[in-house]
Amino acid sequence: MKDQMSMQALQKRVDDYIGQFKEGYFPPFELLARLTEELGELSREVQDVYGQKKKKSTEATNSIEEELGDFFFVLVCFANAQGIKLDEALLGVINKFETRDKDRWTRKDEE
Repeated sequence: MKDQMSMQALQKRVDDYIGQFKEGYFPPFELLARLTEELGELSREVQDVYGQKKKKSTEATNSIEEELGDFFFVLVCFANAQGIKLDEALLGVINKFETRDKDRWTRKDEE
């Protein structure tokens, strides 16, 4: 089993990695551009696996897991650069879904 880390520990690990370079985090718009780029790469993999537009034989094959990892790394960089604790941000969104949207979807036990 792979080691599991808390979100705070993951953010610290990324921060420690980035912190060893003079350049540090990219500016917000560049991080956003990189996040968009990684989302495009993830989208391309999903399209190849599940969609109708398959890759050309000359295109590299990456896994959805790898591309999602790349996307998440840049997302963590963006959050760190903005001083955002992702665990708190995610818990806030989960709370919103559990309260505001609690009756929005058909529950499995209601079928």
